[in-house]
Amino acid sequence: MAELKIYRRVIGMIQTNVYFILNEETKELVIADPADDAYAIEADIDSWGAKPVAIYLTHGHHDHIGAVNELKEKYNIPVVAYETEKALLSNTKDNLSAFYGNGLTVEPDVLVKDGDKIEYAGLDCTVIHTPGHTAGSCCFYFPENKILISGDTLFQYSYGRTDLPTGNFSDLEKSVQRLLNELPGDVTVCPGHMGFTTIDAEKRYNPLA
Repeated sequence: MAELKIYRRVIGMIQTNVYFILNEETKELVIADPADDAYAIEADIDSWGAKPVAIYLTHGHHDHIGAVNELKEKYNIPVVAYETEKALLSNTKDNLSAFYGNGLTVEPDVLVKDGDKIEYAGLDCTVIHTPGHTAGSCCFYFPENKILISGDTLFQYSYGRTDLPTGNFSDLEKSVQRLLNELPGDVTVCPGHMGFTTIDAEKRYNPLA
């Protein structure tokens, strides 16, 4: 099993969690949901002497994609997103960037679907489709290391909002319950906002459990 280390940096006015999933043996890493501060993200990467190999997007909202294009160009790495999120990523109104004055769009390089097995940085990862916050929201699960990058689907004792474009509460409820029912209790959940949690804790305290 590859030695995985996960780092977090909180960025932006909405306090978005940017995750760095590092293979400590090779120093390759994946960047998950790079929010709008490419300089800070690059500084972290440089401090570890790491080599980015991919960007994973849990969904396409502006606060999770602000640095994607800069990082993609700098490191010449692919952007991985769920297949049904491509439309939202290309629509500045739906991804909310138009309302924040930057009109940002992202073109994913690799489109994934539910159950896909992907491997970047030598780290095995399973894609879990979790619609609700957006239609193409997904989680990235590292089964060997029991780590879940949950985006804005599952928060600590909470869950993502569903009143934005392509959101749906019924879908979100089913998505949260799927995560809680299918994943081991000792999985560490790394949400898009707020603190870390576990599947066991969410089974006990999440209002959608």
